Amino acid sequence: MTWGIPLDDSIFSVSPFWNNFVVMGCGFELLVSLPDDVDNTVVRCTSSCLRGRPVVATDGACSGVGCCEASMPGAGNMYSIELASFHEGKDMAMLWQPFNATLVMVENEWWDRDKHSMLLQKAVSDGLSTSWVISGSAGPVQPKAVVKWNFSNSSCADAQSSSNSGCRSYNSYCHDHWTGASSGYLCRCNNGYEGNPYIPNGCQDIDECAHPDKSQCFGRCINTDGSYDCICPPGTSGNPQDPHGCIKDAQKFSGSAVATGKNRGLLMQQLVDKDIAERMIFSLEELEKATNTFDEDRKIGKGGHGTVYKGILSDQRVVAIKRSMRAIQSETDNFIDEAAILSQINHRNVVKLFGCCLETEVPLLVYEFISNGTLYEHLHVTTTLSLPWRERLRIALEVARSLVYLHSAASMSIIHRDIKATNILLDDNLTAKVSDFGASRGIPLIRLDSRVTTAIQGTLGYLDPECYNTRQLTEKSDVYSFGVILVELLTREKPHVYMSPAGYSLVEHFLFLQNQGKLSEILDPQVAKEGQDEAAREVAEVAAMCISSSGEDRPTMKQVEMRLEALQSASTNIGNNPRTEERLVNIPSAGQRSGNTDGSRRFSMERELAIHGSHGNTSYFVYR
Repeated sequence: MTWGIPLDDSIFSVSPFWNNFVVMGCGFELLVSLPDDVDNTVVRCTSSCLRGRPVVATDGACSGVGCCEASMPGAGNMYSIELASFHEGKDMAMLWQPFNATLVMVENEWWDRDKHSMLLQKAVSDGLSTSWVISGSAGPVQPKAVVKWNFSNSSCADAQSSSNSGCRSYNSYCHDHWTGASSGYLCRCNNGYEGNPYIPNGCQDIDECAHPDKSQCFGRCINTDGSYDCICPPGTSGNPQDPHGCIKDAQKFSGSAVATGKNRGLLMQQLVDKDIAERMIFSLEELEKATNTFDEDRKIGKGGHGTVYKGILSDQRVVAIKRSMRAIQSETDNFIDEAAILSQINHRNVVKLFGCCLETEVPLLVYEFISNGTLYEHLHVTTTLSLPWRERLRIALEVARSLVYLHSAASMSIIHRDIKATNILLDDNLTAKVSDFGASRGIPLIRLDSRVTTAIQGTLGYLDPECYNTRQLTEKSDVYSFGVILVELLTREKPHVYMSPAGYSLVEHFLFLQNQGKLSEILDPQVAKEGQDEAAREVAEVAAMCISSSGEDRPTMKQVEMRLEALQSASTNIGNNPRTEERLVNIPSAGQRSGNTDGSRRFSMERELAIHGSHGNTSYFVYR
């Protein structure tokens, strides 16, 4: 049968994320697909009949006995549905037997909440499936589903160039729909505003000071248009976003002395060269003068582990100063770890740490100032053209070289744990500088063959699913994240928000198309226009190896570096060394050891990583 919802399919569709198909009854197999799905995505579930068990489950469970659930194959308003008789364990003569089945499309949360699943099952079991009324209940049980919508079927670019844009309110912005710029758009209020973006003056300023949960200000909160200021009361100073951060000025020196001693001791425990600490210490007074007391106008970035300010030292050096906004022990440990790790690193593609200030409860870190933003900002521009392919390939090679150094050339093996486009800075020459080592771990070289148990760190879309599942950290976790960056460079899609029409993440969709020989469907058109299809296919092969679901099947960063060096040489016509071809085939293909060639199955884990909300620059989502 073909089953549909009478909605205007130009702007409305059934949400594939919030709904499921539920079938009650037993002895059948359910297959659901989208009628016009070129990839032929099919979801399936079976419900068995067990002797002594009712034909419809009535206990609220939907485990495949008397009831089964199937996820949505994608967003749409029309679905092709096939129900076939299924008797597990019977011979072929018994397959085609009559059966009863009741099919419902239902919102996941509603189905799981307040015993609604049990009520619907009992309604079907009692033969009341047409009216959904249950004897003795307060009223009828109405199954609920979720429909998503977008404004018209044009793109943000089209809407903004016309006089008929739906985003009518000031302090609002346009957001293209997930499935692409041609599939409509939504309007949203800017950060710091809330309300209705589709009417004039609909987005109003949020008074964060009237809602302490939004401001997290424990000092004096001053509301501003779209934001707020948080300062310590007169006569005090410190961190007003820490419950105990504002201290009286008379206590400042003694408090600083305690923090200095404590942090110096923690740093000394980790440093290999104890003399480094004495050469890298900055005073709080000097850093406050360099940043005009951490003026908001000096703020240049904010990450998962702190806010970054631009500063000018007394010797006229321009620096970036990272300051934590949370005075808790874990942040102190992260900053000390980062200082200890970076003090032992000297590589042209890793941001340089000049020193730190130990006088505050959480140390301040002082880096070289990288002037040209992040790889993310250069890649994901709103214009048609972004970084040229040759620059993308060079940047990828530079990041690979830095990871080779971190994994094997430093005094200890260093696993970054949060490799992503926003943590790759670019200088005026677009030279890559890997930054933000707040989540990094150092492992003595003699322990490289062992696995270290760790808490989960990283960013959705870049996070190694194997590490997420096992809590076992190896350098192959960085290899996975680097592979995601290669996919990002190839596609110009954002790994942490990308969702295909069928509900796949960027990694899943890339692997599927790569295995089907359809890379061009997801490749950035600019790469093809520059005539770099062949080089892109080579890089796509490297990316697929790096994002293998099994760490053992991934190459080392040294192997990746060699492959990218050969590709760059070919791209820039630097000779035709026969040894280059040797390098190109030197990496074992993903899945070679395990025999698994089904790329579409490699990353079901990533779809289970939880998700809704954010923490600094680290975003988390949960798929059902």
